[in-house]
Amino acid sequence: MPRGDALDSVPVMGALWRASTRPVGSVRAVTSPDRSVVLTFDDGPLPGSTDGVLASLADAGASATFFVLMTRVRKAPGLLQEIISAGHEVALHGPDHVRLTTLTTRQVVDRTRAAKLELEDRLGRPVRWIRPPYGSQSLRTWSAVRGAGLVPVMWGATTWDWKDITTPQRLEVAMSHLSPGQIVLAHDAIADAEDGADPRVDFPLDRGVFAKQLLAGYHDRGYTVVSLADALARGGRLRSWAWFGR
Repeated sequence: MPRGDALDSVPVMGALWRASTRPVGSVRAVTSPDRSVVLTFDDGPLPGSTDGVLASLADAGASATFFVLMTRVRKAPGLLQEIISAGHEVALHGPDHVRLTTLTTRQVVDRTRAAKLELEDRLGRPVRWIRPPYGSQSLRTWSAVRGAGLVPVMWGATTWDWKDITTPQRLEVAMSHLSPGQIVLAHDAIADAEDGADPRVDFPLDRGVFAKQLLAGYHDRGYTVVSLADALARGGRLRSWAWFGR
């Protein structure tokens, strides 16, 4: 749990915590004028997985923000263009999936800046957001990525789609404590050793099918699903407070 988050469950202390840490905050939600959630996907793009997610988003008329790894982008540049062509937002997850807290400040700045420039060159447009791998962040790395010209974006809800559990369990977790402006963490792929990720146990999951079920769940509860950029274009405002730890 990010340090200080236990205070969020106490109304007065939570409000004080969020207000006092806003100067060193990461984006964690959006103040939404309507019933919408911000859906984000990490670790892609991956052929045979990201394309299924894109199809499900298109069927639902939804948009999303994709936090991409440059190790994956270089292997599947065409998929990156498909994400953009479909009207979704692209942000940076990292040059790879190495925890930023294991690197020196200079390494974080140099690697992040280089990845940002490479991604912008491929997209032909600016990149604004970054999500540090694993959500692993210290005040030092927060300062470093801000110095590289990016704003950290975390999440408030998750799908647990990196865990080997049942789909009903994933949907239950995703729909619990649902509220307008939530940022939801999902994955269109899962980083592996080639991306510098921690060792993991593989398990089968059709992420396109899961995205379809997730989108249906939001629809049934009267929520629309949008990218972070679209949420802001609809009148939403960023909500930021501290996220350190993990």
